[in-house]
Amino acid sequence: MRRIIVFLLSITVLTSANAADKPKFETFTDPEKAGPDYADQGEYTNSWGGAQVVALGNGRFRAVVYRGGLPGAGWDQEFKREVEGKREGDKITFARDGDMSHQVAGGVLTSRTEGGDEYVMNKIVRKSPTLGAKPPSGALVLFDGQGVEEWNRGRMDSRKLLMGGTKSKRNFTNLTVHLEFLLPFMPEARGQDRGNSGAYLQDRYEVQILDSFGLKGQDNECGGVYTKAKPLVNMCFPPLTWQTYDIDFEAAKFDAEGKKTKSAIVTVRHNGVLVHDKLEINGPTGGGKPESAMGGPLQLQDHGNPVFFRNVWIVEK
Repeated sequence: MRRIIVFLLSITVLTSANAADKPKFETFTDPEKAGPDYADQGEYTNSWGGAQVVALGNGRFRAVVYRGGLPGAGWDQEFKREVEGKREGDKITFARDGDMSHQVAGGVLTSRTEGGDEYVMNKIVRKSPTLGAKPPSGALVLFDGQGVEEWNRGRMDSRKLLMGGTKSKRNFTNLTVHLEFLLPFMPEARGQDRGNSGAYLQDRYEVQILDSFGLKGQDNECGGVYTKAKPLVNMCFPPLTWQTYDIDFEAAKFDAEGKKTKSAIVTVRHNGVLVHDKLEINGPTGGGKPESAMGGPLQLQDHGNPVFFRNVWIVEK
C-alpha cells in the first residue's frame, strides 16, 4: 500500500511540475490596457510601399516590408523583407537591412540610407469594407448582440460580444455567411497558441481564425482552409482590430447510394479581399465531422483563446 501511495504522489508531483512548466501567455482584450508595444504595432505606408510591425513580446519586434503597398492594397507579391528589432525607450530600433536602418517612434517608421537619405512611413489603421455589413432581405441573423437564442451553449461577454465555443442550432447546406471577429493581443505566443479559433462550415470545413498578422499566410493561418489550402494573400489585420469573413459555400453532393459526386466549394473574402476563389475542398478539415448529404451547423471554435464575434448572419441558397 505504501508503494502505491508513493507512486501516486510521484505522479501528482510530476503532473504539477508539468503544469507549472506550461507557458502562460499574457493576453490582452482591451487596446487601452495593451501597453506601448501594442501601440507601436501595426501597419505603416508611404508612396513606395508598406510595412507591418509585429510585437513579439518583451520589447521585441519584427518589421515586414512590402514594395508597392500592403498585402491586399498594392503589394507587388514579389518584394518582401523581414527585419528584427527591439525597443529602446520610446523608440524601436531594427537591425540593419542592407544599406538601410529603420526606426519606429510616435507612429512613424523612418528609414535612412548610409548616404543620409531619409524615407518616412506613417501608421494607418485599415478597416474591412464589409465591416458592419447589414443583412440583406431574407437573411437569417444569427447574432446581433441582442441574445444567443440561435446558438447551442452560446455565451456573451459584458460587451455583448459572442464568445467562441458555440454552434448554431440550425443546420445549413448552401449558404453565404458574414461574420466579424476580434483576436486577442498575445505578443509572447507563437503559432497555433496566438488567438486561435475557427469558423467551421457545416461543422466540417474550417476556415482558420488566428492572429497571423505579418506571417507568411499558410494553410493553418488566418484565411486558410485548415491544412487544405493557404490564402491567396495574408489579409490578417493586427489583433484587437475587427476583421471580417464573407464566405460563399456550396455543399458537397452525393448520389442516391450516398457516394460523393462533387466536393464542397468555398469562396472566401477576408477583410474584403478574395483569399479563396471557388476552392474545392476534398474532405473534412481537422476536427470536422464526416461528410454526408445532410447539412450541418456553423461552429465558432473555442481553442482556449478569448476570440469574440459579432454581426453574424447567413443567406441560404
